[in-house]
Amino acid sequence: MPTQKLYAGAKLRETRQRLGLTQKDFAIKLGISLPYLNQMENNNRPVSTTVVLALAQEFGFDVTELSTGDAERMVSDMREALADPVFGDDAPPLADLRLTASNAPALARAFLELHSAYRQTHERLASLDEALGREDSRTQPSPWDEVRDFFHYCDNYIDAVDHAAERFARPTGEGAARGAREIALDKLASLGVSVAHADNGKLRHFDRDNRVLTLSSRSEPETRTFQMLLQLALLTQDQLLEATLDLARFQSDAARAIAKIGLANYFAGAALMPYGAFLAAAQETRHDLEILANRFGASIEQVCHRLSTLQRPGAKGIPFFFVRVDQAGTITKRHSATRLQFARFGGACPLWNVHRAFETPGRFLRQLAETPDGVRYISLARDVSKAGGSFGAPVRRFAIALGCEVKHADALVYADDLDLTNSRAFEPIGISCRICERTACHQRSVPPLERRLQVTPDERDVLPYRVG
Repeated sequence: MPTQKLYAGAKLRETRQRLGLTQKDFAIKLGISLPYLNQMENNNRPVSTTVVLALAQEFGFDVTELSTGDAERMVSDMREALADPVFGDDAPPLADLRLTASNAPALARAFLELHSAYRQTHERLASLDEALGREDSRTQPSPWDEVRDFFHYCDNYIDAVDHAAERFARPTGEGAARGAREIALDKLASLGVSVAHADNGKLRHFDRDNRVLTLSSRSEPETRTFQMLLQLALLTQDQLLEATLDLARFQSDAARAIAKIGLANYFAGAALMPYGAFLAAAQETRHDLEILANRFGASIEQVCHRLSTLQRPGAKGIPFFFVRVDQAGTITKRHSATRLQFARFGGACPLWNVHRAFETPGRFLRQLAETPDGVRYISLARDVSKAGGSFGAPVRRFAIALGCEVKHADALVYADDLDLTNSRAFEPIGISCRICERTACHQRSVPPLERRLQVTPDERDVLPYRVG
């Protein structure tokens, strides 16, 4: 397979501007001509190997940042936005979208924000929101979507918060000599906070006046530890969290409040599974989820989520995707550091093994899959039902999936004995029916937006139409 050329003009230009260099000075330091640099910054030529090496040697630049996947994410997001029926059947070709994402990322983001604003306005009108007319005249994205996009475009990795959590969990720089639960209890005690347990239907409640943190007696031990760490984030890291929120510049108080809880959750996960120790353990165990869960006192879901955040510059882990769905197929959590991007609206592809996990509780399901762009993945799925803790209490049922490109299979214990050389072993999956290019999918729910349909009254196949 020929090596894919690297077009990273926007990232190259951003790097130069961050260093405060003119094009002429930057070209001199890279050992290339000014016209050559100009062509690369405008994506008229790919970034050469010489430039990649010079960036690493001259500036200590993490060259993997040149292909962080931002452009692919924007292409995926634009394709899905353009699948909105409001645009009709004349969507721009994929090549144009890739050119926009590479050469004009600010324009691409503005388009996505505009479509989000349109969608929010449309939803408000459709639901006859009684608050309409009393809100600010500016159309804003929903707070939930705004926060989700913040983490999405940060690669789900928040450097300052991650480092702070690692220092919190390993204050002396030692290894995992003490568990997170003991550290959390000691820290809470030093703050004058006592911990109690109750069966009051709440996972966590903090009485600030009496300095009492009450945790659910029905929760699993790893959940109680996580909730203690989350409360500690709110008590001890407020200045850091607020500074991070200031940089994000959310458009509403609601989005800022949601993001603060999200950052506290991030801190809790990073303190429970400190970056350096967790990355080393993941590599040592070949990403065996059960061993990692036992070693760090975490749940399988917490481990999977943490694996998807290991994107620290200079010490990156395997780029994973992570998703959680409910029984209706609705995506309730999603993140991808891979080229695979999930549908922002609607459910996941029905051919994906995450849906079958509900049928086999307590078991890991493995799947080799190929997306329409020809990229192959290994996907691991399992149900993560959450019991109510008493007879008659409702059970919350979810399934999670964790996966990566098949080129990383050697680093996964779950890839052992799979026939990675057999192309027929890879099941065809997609992202969303409206933007999926597969023409003969037996599970297709709606026609693909960019194709013409042929309907023959005297013929009927699996689908009532043929895709041209």
